[in-house]
Amino acid sequence: MDSTIVLFLAQDGVTNGAVYALLALSLVLVFTITRVIFIPQGEFVAYGALTLAAFERGLVPPTVLLAVGLGVAALLDDLIRDPAARRPARLVRAAVVDVGLPAAVLAASVIAAPRHWGPAVEVPLTLAAVALLGPSLYRLVYRPLAEASVLVLLIASVGVHLALVGLGLLFFGAEGFRTAPLSTATYDIGPAMVTGQSLWVLGVTAALIVALWAFFGHTLTGKALRATAVNRLGARLVGIPTASAGRIAFALAAFIGALSGVLIAPVTTVFYDTGFLTGLKGFVAAIIGGLVSFPLGAAAAVLVGLVEAFASFWASSFKEVIVFTIIIPVLLWRSIRTVHVEDEE
Repeated sequence: MDSTIVLFLAQDGVTNGAVYALLALSLVLVFTITRVIFIPQGEFVAYGALTLAAFERGLVPPTVLLAVGLGVAALLDDLIRDPAARRPARLVRAAVVDVGLPAAVLAASVIAAPRHWGPAVEVPLTLAAVALLGPSLYRLVYRPLAEASVLVLLIASVGVHLALVGLGLLFFGAEGFRTAPLSTATYDIGPAMVTGQSLWVLGVTAALIVALWAFFGHTLTGKALRATAVNRLGARLVGIPTASAGRIAFALAAFIGALSGVLIAPVTTVFYDTGFLTGLKGFVAAIIGGLVSFPLGAAAAVLVGLVEAFASFWASSFKEVIVFTIIIPVLLWRSIRTVHVEDEE
């Protein structure tokens, strides 16, 4: 292995690690606010990539129809469960948010899909379509289980994961797709050749991390989410609606997942079930970060990416095994150091 190969593998590892960092951040975000270990996070990645691929082929992505369907179901669920939701003002507001927004994305998709307006239009529509799935899933699946144990929430996540994988196969088929790169430029930096797509991945990841830092540190909504993450009961006692915090957390997670899918779609072929393996690598990074630390989770994600890249060179047949083996010493160390406490009911 010479220095050129080392630089190439390092670039590949850091690029993949940036995507895993986004997934780790979203997993930590959802867990700290809702206690949900969100296994289906990887499905948002696959949906994002395959939705953009559908746009590029001139088709209206089924993801948009799913967003409309889940929005209608969430609205009906609210009307059935909560009598206060039937008040006229609240009903109109809910109808606009739950059904109006997905319907607007559907209308824009029907207009834009056959016209091939390019990534400037198709990427925002992709992000909007997938991001709308997050709050609806939270309201239909997780909000009724808000007081359940972490184990019950984990079982619910497995069910949602299986459902989304099945829908992905139904919507997009078994064939894999790869989208056009956001940039075809290449740059020679010393002995290494850096692609424009890699710079897009790193730049977008850095920008999103800064945006999340600003959101959580300098906005009222972000501070409310942080308060919910620190103490849900205390946040509820001071008037913070924890249900709304959950919806926002799931919306952010879905958006980040879709963005990750858009970024990786040009560099790898994405299948309907690709998201599970990708999400697991983000999960490994989140576990190393203790499911509570954003910086540690992001740093661990880069480590996962580097280990994966070098393992694919030295032992490609065992690269997944090597990557997932990283988590074992971390779990052992945490099991020794952490004092057992009863799960909050």
